[in-house]
Amino acid sequence: MRLSIFTAAALLSIFISNTCFAQSDASHSFTVTFERTLEYLLDVPDDYESDSSKKWPLVLFLHGAGERGSDLSKVRTHGPPKLAAAGKKFPFILVSPQCPENRWWDPETLYALIEDIEDQYRVDKDRIYVTGLSMGGYGTWALAMQYPEKFAAIAPVCGGGIPYRTRFITNLPIRTFHGDADTAVPISETQVLVDELKKRGSTVQFTIYPEVGHNCWDQTYDNPKLYEWMLKQKRKIDPPAGQQAGQ
Repeated sequence: MRLSIFTAAALLSIFISNTCFAQSDASHSFTVTFERTLEYLLDVPDDYESDSSKKWPLVLFLHGAGERGSDLSKVRTHGPPKLAAAGKKFPFILVSPQCPENRWWDPETLYALIEDIEDQYRVDKDRIYVTGLSMGGYGTWALAMQYPEKFAAIAPVCGGGIPYRTRFITNLPIRTFHGDADTAVPISETQVLVDELKKRGSTVQFTIYPEVGHNCWDQTYDNPKLYEWMLKQKRKIDPPAGQQAGQ
């Protein structure tokens, strides 16, 4: 497990400082045009170092609003980071950033973070996935709609997004989840996206949990079938005909 800080400064540089157990610090920089700072957790497979030629899938996990702030341990409250802390062994690199207090997930910053992780680690660029819960579910939809060509699959949990932008992700494998008794984020937030995707020919899979409230993520992330499905997906480079990300 590695604790890292990601900083993007306007017209300056991105500085990554990795504090690794039993390892020395390292830093890298490159030019960007916006300012954001993210701390993140990085969990790599136990056998990552055993084969220097092997490339690994990458899963980006986005937490909910309750885990925002500057206490990185809060990121392990739910989802894959929680499971990793409890000893779960994942066959992929897991990146779990923390959104600063009173902010929202920013697609540009997240995209830059992924690219920097690609530079530092042996990532299989055709097997990059994003998932998140609640605010992180919204972030998952937004990131995929902004950069559909980057991902092999997405799995937003009890989130929502902008229906007309689903046109960018009709070819993207998607599994999404929501409890039908959710009063924090109504199930209609996901349903409207699923309906729009299906109109456009998407094969999106929507799991509805009967009589389940906002916390539908425990049963979602505890289910090994989610990760099995995810890791079977590989990136389709071309977005839907006539569509470009960011529009």
